[in-house]
Amino acid sequence: MVVEPEHATVNGRSRSPRPQRSHRELADELRTRIKSGVLRPGQRMPTQAKLADEFGVERGAVRQALRILQSERLLTNVSKGSPATVAPDLGLALTGPGAPPQPTMVGLSSRIKDAFAQPHVEIEALCLTAISLTLAIGEPLRQIHAGELNPAKIDVRVLLPSSDIELAFPSVVDSPEDSRPQRRWLAQRNAQGQVLSHNLLALRATHGIDVNITFRALPFTPPVKLYLLNGSEALFAYYTVSQREEELGQEQVEMYDAEGTQSMLFAFEQGAGLRDTTFVEQSQLWFNALWETISSELRLTS
Repeated sequence: MVVEPEHATVNGRSRSPRPQRSHRELADELRTRIKSGVLRPGQRMPTQAKLADEFGVERGAVRQALRILQSERLLTNVSKGSPATVAPDLGLALTGPGAPPQPTMVGLSSRIKDAFAQPHVEIEALCLTAISLTLAIGEPLRQIHAGELNPAKIDVRVLLPSSDIELAFPSVVDSPEDSRPQRRWLAQRNAQGQVLSHNLLALRATHGIDVNITFRALPFTPPVKLYLLNGSEALFAYYTVSQREEELGQEQVEMYDAEGTQSMLFAFEQGAGLRDTTFVEQSQLWFNALWETISSELRLTS
């Protein structure tokens, strides 16, 4: 009788083959271990041979995975001869200049928190709604109330789509004239803007902070989102439109929409090289031009 490989035994026990994992899957697993603290800053990684044995892959796949994490500055000393080392400063690797893009809610929260450490906080945003910004500001507000942060002045400017236009998205695939998606978006835009405004302006009474927040309306649906922090950072993400089924009222309908909180956020910092510096400067010029020319007064009640 011929025993098929998948039923071969080792010491009398059946052994099923493990599916071969790609180097990207291996990089994802190791990245998760680093970010979760299982692998600590400065700790030496297991040898490539041990990793290859653990994951059931060839050493070449291990080396490719390690090089990916080295390019993300999560590992150092990646070579054939010795085990790699987890980067000693993971904070810089994950959020500093040149860090890999992250989902909006991950990348924006950490950068907003750092921006609030300055005496004069300046935040400018162009987005479809203010939900990501409202959520990201939650932690700095908590720190202010806890006495951990104490900015003297906070200036916020926000550009949002006008309620007078027909949005490109969200919209119903088969019935673009259906106004329900726009009504739902408008209610969310207004609610998030009001929460953001209320939470920031409350700091005037509770902490004597000079707070100014202004909204203006855009005559178009923004295909991208942009955040400018303290004149020194630009965070940029695409609204990637997809077709999916959503609940609208009492029915499920096919919609064109974009999930803004999960959009990958790219970070650029003044002084981190010519490319980054130029992007920050041009983004600021673009935002100012929209603010001063084609935008109009925005009221969060209509």
